[in-house]
Amino acid sequence: MVFKNREDAAEKLAKKLEGFRDENPIILAIPRGGVITGDVIAKALGAKLDIVVSRKIGAPNNPELAIGAVMHDGSFFPNSELIQMLQIPQYYIDEEIQSQLKEIERRLVKFRGSKNYDLKGKTVILVDDGIATGATIFVAIQWIKKQNPKRLVVAVPVGPQDTLERLKQIVEVVVLESPYSFGAVGEFYDVFDQVEDYTVATIMNGYGYRPKNIS
Repeated sequence: MVFKNREDAAEKLAKKLEGFRDENPIILAIPRGGVITGDVIAKALGAKLDIVVSRKIGAPNNPELAIGAVMHDGSFFPNSELIQMLQIPQYYIDEEIQSQLKEIERRLVKFRGSKNYDLKGKTVILVDDGIATGATIFVAIQWIKKQNPKRLVVAVPVGPQDTLERLKQIVEVVVLESPYSFGAVGEFYDVFDQVEDYTVATIMNGYGYRPKNIS
């Protein structure tokens, strides 16, 4: 299945999530692309949209290759196999974590105005526009579970079969496509444009957040 765009994928995904409507879920999106997905789903379910910012740590000389991911509280989810295989030194990882923590804080303040969350006892649906290595999803799950939600569900339009199988061992998963052969998320979209900060901040403003410096 190839989706027209993020909105098309999200509309299809929202239909599979209809059963969660009565649980008054919080749709927790990963910026930036996941916020487009989350907005459509939140509106379809009459739910609240929020964001959680997890950032991947890229490999030396290959920033697109995730060797792990980090959350705003500093928790780190490593891709241990890659780190060992590439013999990546700890000092590099530590420096990249500190760099990404600054970007995470910038995004949290810009997109939602604060770093305070209240997920205890709530049904949380964690969404993105797709999963590749899964690093940013896994570290977000790790953090969300510490907040003691009543229920945690991961919902994505597409992701590789092996990553989704690993996810299903620790959370509920709702997915539209799980191909065995997987290159990049964008391959499954006709239109997969870059999402700008302004777009994310404007969407969040519509849910009552007061992001800083929208322009």
